[in-house]
Amino acid sequence: MTCTEELLALAVAAPGFMPEDEGRALYAAARSVAVPGPLLEIGSWMGKSALYLAAAAAETGRVVVTVDHHRGSEEHQPGWEYHQPELVDPAVDELDTLPSFRRTVHPAEDLVVAVVARSETLAPLWAAPLALLFLDGSHTEESARRDQDAWVEKLAVGGTLAVHDVFPDPADGGQAPFGVYTRVLASGEFTELPGTGSLRLLRRDA
Repeated sequence: MTCTEELLALAVAAPGFMPEDEGRALYAAARSVAVPGPLLEIGSWMGKSALYLAAAAAETGRVVVTVDHHRGSEEHQPGWEYHQPELVDPAVDELDTLPSFRRTVHPAEDLVVAVVARSETLAPLWAAPLALLFLDGSHTEESARRDQDAWVEKLAVGGTLAVHDVFPDPADGGQAPFGVYTRVLASGEFTELPGTGSLRLLRRDA
């Protein structure tokens, strides 16, 4: 098994959109969560955040579950800002990030269970309480709210909710993750923990 420091170094070098300080904060949050259960992320792209979570899982005896259809979000489609033509599978003429994801997480494949599905498809089948839930899927208002409604209830009391790309100022980024963060906090069931950059962390209290 690759050691924690190697996994963290690989995470830093992996392709993706998570700054190192936010990635290491996600690792620290996953490492310190006190309740039992798996670490689950919604939205994996090419596996960068999965490696940060795997580093924590290696230290704590947990498993990381990643949920992604690997067809990319809206901003990754042709004509959009983050489109990468080399990721299009010519056989089906659609984006496919699964091969890149598998290459990225290969050093941690004994720690990472990759589920290729839409999160709302998997959610009704999922029963195990989660120690940590990382929401980083599609950032449209509809899909972000759908992920919140489907998965936050599956977080164990004492577990940690991590939400990425939370920007209070619309000039800095899209508002869908900020909406998830504010709705969860307004529920009265969570306590906010110290965050880093656009990564917000909340502990479930009830």
